[in-house]
Amino acid sequence: MPKHPKGKLKWVIGLIAVAIAAFIGFRYWKGKQSELPEGIVSGNGRIEAKLADVAAKEPLRVKEILVNEGDLVKPGQVLVRLDTSTLESSLAEANASLAATQEKVAVAEAGIVKQRSEIQLATIEVERARRLVAQGAGSQRDLDVRASQLETTRAALAEAEATLKTSREEIEVARANAATIETRIADATLKSPVTGRVLYRLAEPGEVLSPGGPALTLVNLEDVFMEIFLPASEAARVKLGSEARITVDFEPDRSIPGYVSFVSPEAQFTPKQVETKSEREKLVFRVKIQVPRELASRYVERIKTGIRGVGYVKVDPSVAWPHPLSNVITAESGAH
Repeated sequence: MPKHPKGKLKWVIGLIAVAIAAFIGFRYWKGKQSELPEGIVSGNGRIEAKLADVAAKEPLRVKEILVNEGDLVKPGQVLVRLDTSTLESSLAEANASLAATQEKVAVAEAGIVKQRSEIQLATIEVERARRLVAQGAGSQRDLDVRASQLETTRAALAEAEATLKTSREEIEVARANAATIETRIADATLKSPVTGRVLYRLAEPGEVLSPGGPALTLVNLEDVFMEIFLPASEAARVKLGSEARITVDFEPDRSIPGYVSFVSPEAQFTPKQVETKSEREKLVFRVKIQVPRELASRYVERIKTGIRGVGYVKVDPSVAWPHPLSNVITAESGAH
């Protein structure tokens, strides 16, 4: 096998050396590009959102579930209907009781009007009998009888008025009872409290839910955040409301604007999902980066929780965001 001339070998070695130098230079340049300026700290995390359970207030059977896992739902949208036949029977009974009590009140009011008229007449007759006795034209016995009848009628009126008061109170109780049952029936129609997606369908038609038992679990896509973990030296410089950015692994050249909404007052070990073992062994403080609600609402159909990324926080407000952290996603850009 023929050997390469020495000159050609030197040329190949030189070319390799240049390539290695270029590669090292490129890596150094990239490192400098991605290096954070003093005044900005970062940590690994993942996109998360608050969960909301759609639950029954009392034990009722599931009549129908109108959504499936993954469906996008809006606030006030009907998601689950529970069987209210027993409650509707109770409501009918309560309304019947209310009607009977109202009739009782009407009869009592009519009786009181009649008794008041009888009192007026009895009062006139007593006065007439008293004048006749004074004139010697009437008997004392007749006066006593009429006076006794007057007192009896007055007592009957007082009793009727007390009964009327009680009946009116019974009407208020009956109305409150009917209103309570109507509220229970309304509560049996479970509606979405948030804009989000159905994460879990936890019940099926025919099942009986326990009080507070969830039928669905929703992901609130308007309450989106990332939690990162910072060492004490960095966390001590973070303030509530500090400007922040979030990048996700699949699109690192664009960032999501946010702000610090929580800084843990206690140190803790980083959770197991943090990939680097050395990081997990450190005591750190949990910092929550909140995505503005209006921005989350604009991208609600594209938000996916669990996506990994990096959260960045300004500890020095005067520091400018480096590229690509200055290339932010906005609500206006989502309109295009």
